[in-house]
Amino acid sequence: MTRVWQWNRPVTVREVLEDLQQERSIAYTTVMTVMDNLHQKGWVRREVDGRAYRYTAVSTRAAYSAALMNEAWSRSDNPAAALVAFFGMMSAEQREALQDAMRIVQPGLSVTPEPPSGEPAGEPPGTTTGEPAGEAAGEAAGDPADGAAPEAGR
Repeated sequence: MTRVWQWNRPVTVREVLEDLQQERSIAYTTVMTVMDNLHQKGWVRREVDGRAYRYTAVSTRAAYSAALMNEAWSRSDNPAAALVAFFGMMSAEQREALQDAMRIVQPGLSVTPEPPSGEPAGEPPGTTTGEPAGEAAGEAAGDPADGAAPEAGR
């Protein structure tokens, strides 16, 4: 999937094979089997192009990542605590990206500024006093396919 997402255009098994062979030895039939499995799972669609298929990703890498995060969060017995723990693991750059995303999803939202270094963080970014973290964070995209990470192109 990584190769299909990187190119962001319909690709053939041969193109993926040649790209992968720059890094390691791999058989055409292996790549063909993986691409077919991805098609069977609904991760890619394919169209006939001469004697070959051209494969196109069904969703973006961002949508796939969002679905994985949503699935993990929804399986928690305490979603607010899971979010607090997740936010605690984030780097400063990731927290900034989260704040940017929250501004896009909820324009006008007052996002708590990051505390100075060494001070404990208050509520997770995107929450307001008294509001559970899960309600402020909203929901991500739905779960694609079976939720297993595709292995093609890794």
